[in-house]
Amino acid sequence: MKGDKPFPDRELTLLAEGRVELLGRILRSSNATFLVQVSCGDDSAWAVYKPEAGERPLSDFEPGLYRRERAAYLLSEYLKWGIVPATMIREDSPLGIGSVQRFIEGDVREHYFTLYVDAPETHRALSQIALFDCIANNADRKSGHVLRGHDGRVWGIDHGLCFSAGNKLRTVIWDFAGVPIPGALLENISPLADTVPPDVAELLDSAEVAALQRRVQRLLRERVLPVDRTGMRYPWPLV
Repeated sequence: MKGDKPFPDRELTLLAEGRVELLGRILRSSNATFLVQVSCGDDSAWAVYKPEAGERPLSDFEPGLYRRERAAYLLSEYLKWGIVPATMIREDSPLGIGSVQRFIEGDVREHYFTLYVDAPETHRALSQIALFDCIANNADRKSGHVLRGHDGRVWGIDHGLCFSAGNKLRTVIWDFAGVPIPGALLENISPLADTVPPDVAELLDSAEVAALQRRVQRLLRERVLPVDRTGMRYPWPLV
């Protein structure tokens, strides 16, 4: 699965319909997360499976974080930004309903902090992820949730804690705070100020949909990436 081209229909079908086989658990994840193989006949690929049954109870998010993973992918696709790997909801997976997301192969030593310091050519993509997180209200953008594939493309993963109606933005990507948002990106997001795509809205509640629109409206007014004046809007751990 190459990230330098639009995700092929064949591979979307593989994620949506392929047989899901557990290969192993991905350690150091807050919730139970598994590496799986999805297969249709002789065609197969790796994916990341997050079942609802493996979610830790949270006081500020209802169970079903997999829906937010899917909503983040759909939002990224609506904007045509290609930030979030293809993500499907599967009810027939080994541990029950959950999200199945394309596995991104890359150098595991690379993450946001290393990319920002050592790879200035990624700054445009990193700042775009920062904008995406403002729209999605990402409460958990750790450095390790930013990946660079072997093809050089930069991705954002782990969006289970997004789209809250309250302001929960917590991220390590503050290096672009106060930077003007490019006009082309403002044009991309402007329709969201009035209407959230139905396939995204149906995965959220009405208060979350309205809050997403307000966040976009604020970004369109201010036209710069927000600044954390508290110095406290960071996830933990940072990586």
